[in-house]
Amino acid sequence: MKTRIGLLAFAFLIVQHTFAQTNKLKLANRNFDNISYIEAIRNYEDFLRLGKKANPEVKEALTKLAYSYRKVQDSQNAERVYAELLSTYGKDIESEIYLYYAQALASNGKYKESQKMYSKYGQEQAADMRGRKFTVAYMDKSRFYEDSSTYKVDYLYALNSRQSDFSPMFYKNALVFVSARDEGGIIKRVFMQNQTPFLDLFMFPDTTQLRTDNLTMKKNGAGAIGMASLGTLEKEEEEKDEKPLTKVEQFSKTINSKYHEGPATFFKDYKKIIFTSNNRSKGKNRVSSDGITKLKLYMATEGNRGWGNIIDLPFNSPEYSCGHPALSPDDTKLYFVSDMPGGFGGTDIYVSEYRDGQWSSPVNLGREINTEGNEMFPFVDENGNMYFASDGHEGLGGLDIFFVELREGIPMSDVKNLGAPINSAKDDFGLITDANRNRGYFSSNRKRGYNDDNLYSFSHSCRELNVLVYDADTKKPIENVDVRVLKDGLNKQLMVTGPDGRIMICLEAGTDFEFKAMKEGYEPNGISYGTFATSLKNRTSITMYLQKAKVPPPIIKGTIVAEVSQIPIEGATVTLQNEKDGSVESVVTGIDGKYEFQPKKEGEYSVTAIKDKYAVNTENIGKVKPTKKGPATLEQNMGLVGTGDIFRLDNIYYNYGQFFIRPDAIKELEAKLVPLLRKYPEMRIEIRSHTDSRSSDAFNMKLSENRARAVVDYLATRGIDVARVEAKGYGESELLNNCDNGATCTEEQHQANRRTEFKILSVAVSSR
Repeated sequence: MKTRIGLLAFAFLIVQHTFAQTNKLKLANRNFDNISYIEAIRNYEDFLRLGKKANPEVKEALTKLAYSYRKVQDSQNAERVYAELLSTYGKDIESEIYLYYAQALASNGKYKESQKMYSKYGQEQAADMRGRKFTVAYMDKSRFYEDSSTYKVDYLYALNSRQSDFSPMFYKNALVFVSARDEGGIIKRVFMQNQTPFLDLFMFPDTTQLRTDNLTMKKNGAGAIGMASLGTLEKEEEEKDEKPLTKVEQFSKTINSKYHEGPATFFKDYKKIIFTSNNRSKGKNRVSSDGITKLKLYMATEGNRGWGNIIDLPFNSPEYSCGHPALSPDDTKLYFVSDMPGGFGGTDIYVSEYRDGQWSSPVNLGREINTEGNEMFPFVDENGNMYFASDGHEGLGGLDIFFVELREGIPMSDVKNLGAPINSAKDDFGLITDANRNRGYFSSNRKRGYNDDNLYSFSHSCRELNVLVYDADTKKPIENVDVRVLKDGLNKQLMVTGPDGRIMICLEAGTDFEFKAMKEGYEPNGISYGTFATSLKNRTSITMYLQKAKVPPPIIKGTIVAEVSQIPIEGATVTLQNEKDGSVESVVTGIDGKYEFQPKKEGEYSVTAIKDKYAVNTENIGKVKPTKKGPATLEQNMGLVGTGDIFRLDNIYYNYGQFFIRPDAIKELEAKLVPLLRKYPEMRIEIRSHTDSRSSDAFNMKLSENRARAVVDYLATRGIDVARVEAKGYGESELLNNCDNGATCTEEQHQANRRTEFKILSVAVSSR
């Protein structure tokens, strides 16, 4: 009898144990489905502690537990659980487990083991290039460290808190960044996914006051923060935390809501901001059809009372996220991150054009930049080139920071990993910098990894290469030699040698350089330098020799500029054509807009400049031939006019209240507009007329329309097809000064507003 009672009690305990285990799994799965990964981790671990007999439920728990650790960036525990999955279930796992395990191993600095997992993933998923690329990359990691000695990285004690701080952005003399730091309120808002506070935008008002503390750097050496002992770093942070971060302040209480506000970017006048936030309407959080609150991009304008007029951008959707904005230097292109349908991986980088207050449909930047992984946190520097973070391009682990040269939003170079110490085995992202990458800021969780994003500054010194140009006969240096620098086959700056025959450039790892030298009286010459070549790595100078020409060839050179701004145009194709035999030579302008040729054939020559969205411009050079009397240099500078350009007709003024064209206006039309329309017979323009603020708004609008129409009528008398010309009046809506209604202004000030402009609507598309 006692035995039966004992057996029944034991059976009851088993049932209770099984019931408790089942409840733990159900609760954990509910947490997982609700993306409450911290709670899911706790309950999956409890479930697995109750019993780990290999069965489908245990496999499910291990798979979701590992994924949860992955989502909260705990790579150590993710590695442990993925290892247990493989050892317990062998080949009976999904192929993505190999990928996630490889990523966790790399984040923990175990590259050989990671390489094996990437190789297995590549065998399972041959179409996903990550398996192949990372397998090859980890065969030799030295390329990730080639430039490490040229960087110095500092932890920004003045900005960082105990919570996540990341994604800095320049704002006037300040830094605006994202932080989950405690706001000091009674109610603590917590993000369910990782149990951390919601994100807001904060500001450090003066970057010149950022104190550089080199305690860690002196201990570990330049660029060694990622290698420092965790105990030392944690102790130092505790010491620094004793001092209040009094200089950090909320950026805007209007923009910061009770939900997430994330990375932001500013228009160049700092009057407008585009920022990331949860999908919100009238202060309420909005969810998608799958029950998840997506991210949206919002634009706000600064007024007398601070930031306001918050609107969401037209390509946002409640069904997918848009975030991480970055504007081009001229504010015409917005780069951002989205998981919208049709992408290549988790999140991709897209671009939308911004013209006249209107946004174009977003365009994916393509496979040159986007991968099967995640591309995030873009930043565009003053030269229009892009930095971004990715876990899909080969790197040191987690998110790495990459660089790509852009031209009109199109990738013109291979994507390059910035290497250590900017990148580490952990997540590195959100880099901002000056045009030459001399100084900047970025984010990383390299200190402790798990939920510990911090802000860092960096400085970058130059790895110099001297290019020496000598006379081949005398072996003496030659001054004033034009040396064109090409990087990876693309024209860059044009430099001129000094009295010592030298130019100096800063080398970049993994880049092929070419130098082309040209000078009157000499034959041209060139020399290459590849940073991949082991024999060249430690060279600090290279020499090329120029041979004097028996019959000095002439030089044809010039600069291609935008007609409206006189700014040099990069990426214009310049062609020199010999009209006698039809032979051609072509070059592509670098950032300085310059071109140069040294033709050896005699003949009539013409120069043509072509660039997308610009009208093709051809200029005749005339007869060119080598001569024994001495070298000749012909300079042909050329301006290009492009779609969207607005030209001011400086002398098109009107008498007050009238729209008849004055005689002085006719001279301006004949000098500037009529010749342009005759030169480009397929060009379409808009005549834009403006008034001063006197008289009523309605009268001024009608008057400006009549003034624009008067210009069109005049052009018709000069044989211009009026179908090519649109007339539009703007009234007093775009005053050039403060002479608005009620202001006291002189007649000269009012006349400045009574003006006419023309805008190029379209140009002929070249078929060449």
